[in-house]
Amino acid sequence: MKRQAKKIAEQDFRLNLTAKASAKEVMEKISQVNLWWAKNFKGHASKLNDKFSVYFGDTYVDFKISEVIPDRKITWLVTDCNLHWIKDKKEWNNTEVIWTLTEKDGKTNIDFVHKGLIPESECYESCKPGWTGHIKGSLLNLIVEGKGSPE
Repeated sequence: MKRQAKKIAEQDFRLNLTAKASAKEVMEKISQVNLWWAKNFKGHASKLNDKFSVYFGDTYVDFKISEVIPDRKITWLVTDCNLHWIKDKKEWNNTEVIWTLTEKDGKTNIDFVHKGLIPESECYESCKPGWTGHIKGSLLNLIVEGKGSPE
């Protein structure tokens, strides 16, 4: 039976940015989670079925790489989490972080979607600036300048 792709909803949290780098370079930097997002990182984040975890004090998120199209797309499935600052500490469970890359003229467009993180989500207002800062700040700096600023 063919697995039906889940549609990304308009309200899912999304960021779009462009980096002066190849899609291959961008994909490599995204997988170096400890260099742009979380210093406290365990596992691997580059190949299909890789598992990794990020830790921020009492907060943790466990991921599994559920889809990889080399230099084009990578999907992280949240398999478990503890978002300690909100009531529904498991709110991210079964959500997906989807990175879609498009390379053109020496630049790569990065389309980031956290599927399942919607305005009605309890953590939306605090997660939105968190993702924005980590991706448009730390990850972009890692890609372009070679140095991110992970928490």
